[in-house]
Amino acid sequence: MKLPQFLREPLVHFLLIGLGLFLLYGRVATEGSDSRTIEVSTAHVQDLARQFQAVWSRPPTVSEMQGLIDTYIHDEVLYREGLAMGLDADDPVIKRRVRQKVDVISEEIGNQQAPTDAELNDYLANNSDDFRQAPILSFEQVFFSGDAPADVVERQSREALARLNEGAAPASVGQATMLPSSVRSMPADLVARDFGEEFTKRLESLPLNVWHGPIASGMGAHLVRITGRKPSELPPLAAIRPQVQREWENQRRERNRAEAYQAMLKNYRVVIDPAVATANPTP
Repeated sequence: MKLPQFLREPLVHFLLIGLGLFLLYGRVATEGSDSRTIEVSTAHVQDLARQFQAVWSRPPTVSEMQGLIDTYIHDEVLYREGLAMGLDADDPVIKRRVRQKVDVISEEIGNQQAPTDAELNDYLANNSDDFRQAPILSFEQVFFSGDAPADVVERQSREALARLNEGAAPASVGQATMLPSSVRSMPADLVARDFGEEFTKRLESLPLNVWHGPIASGMGAHLVRITGRKPSELPPLAAIRPQVQREWENQRRERNRAEAYQAMLKNYRVVIDPAVATANPTP
C-alpha cells in the first residue's frame, strides 16, 4: 500500500521517532518535579533532533535519536551532581556562560516588531556618518621615488611639473612604479590604502584637470591631475535599508540589555568595603 505523501516527509518521520522514544522512556513532564527527576519532554526531543539535523542535514534515525537522549540524560546527571557538590561556585567560566545567557535573554526583552520606515529614517539621520559613502576619485599620477635626497626629488618633480603643464605626455616623465599611473572611480578609502591618508586628503580639494604637486606619500612624491571627483554622499534609506536595519536592531538589543540590567540591579543591595578605594590592586 502506498503511503500518503505527508507520511513520506522527513519531518513527519522525525516526529514519529521522537514520540516513540518519548513514550519508550516514559518520562512525561509534570508540574512540580523535583531536582532528582530528569524529564525528557517532547520539546527536548525536538530540540535534540533539530541540533542533529543542523549538523548532519538529515533527521536522526531511531538508534541515533536514542543515543541523543541517552547523552542528554548522562550530561544532566553529571551536571546536577556537580551542582550538588558546589562545583559551580566561584567558577569564572560558569559565571561568564550564565551571564552571557542572561544577556541574550535581556536583548530580546521588549518590543520585537520590525522597525518602521520612519524609525529607520530617524536612525539614519542621527547616525549618518556611519552610512555615508566615501568620495569617488579619478586621477593620473607621476611618481618620484623617495629614496633620492629630498632636494633632488623636489627639483626633479618641479621640472617634470613644468613639462606636463607644457603638454608633455605623463609617461615621458617620472619614474617607474608598481602604483597605477591612472586611477578610475576609486573610493577615497581605497585610494588611502594604496597612497596614504594625507595624500588622499589633498586630492579631495584640488582643482580638476590641472597638474599639481609634488604631493608626498609614504613612497615618495607625486604629480597628480584630478580627472573626476564625486563627493561623499548619504544614500537614501531604500538603497541601504538592510544595513540600517541591522544596526538599528543592534542598538535596540544594546538598549534592552542595559535597561534589563538596571532593573535587575534594583533587586540587590551592593556593599563595597571602604578599604577597596584605597587598596593596592597589585597582588
